[in-house]
Amino acid sequence: MLIKLPKEVAQIYRAVESLETRFPGRKFTPDGHLVGSIGEVIAAEYLKLELLPASEPAHDAIDGNGRLVQIKLTSTKGIALNANCERLVVLRFVDQHHAQLVYDGEGNQVWELAGKMQKNGQRRISFHKMKTLPGWLE
Repeated sequence: MLIKLPKEVAQIYRAVESLETRFPGRKFTPDGHLVGSIGEVIAAEYLKLELLPASEPAHDAIDGNGRLVQIKLTSTKGIALNANCERLVVLRFVDQHHAQLVYDGEGNQVWELAGKMQKNGQRRISFHKMKTLPGWLE
């Protein structure tokens, strides 16, 4: 299921392309907090979620049933989790104009299937593994 991204996201990616052309050999990949915030607002708008205050531990929003939701947006083939969560929503960048909702389901099952805790406190899981779980939408 494709979700149209706000035009400002495309502007960010055009700026990245311009910078990488102007400064060959340097990457200006949007990541971290910026991508996380984009994912949160897009999921909240599309799925009718109520966002929690920024930087809440483990969850980013509440759904219409009162369930806590963690939201992830990535351009890679997997995600990293810092904590277990009640409901997990995962979006993947398709291009600078679209994201795809690839997972919407129980967070606990993803947490249990994820790899061991890394030194940075995260547990990684590939989409390949997640495809076996109920909630996978791709």
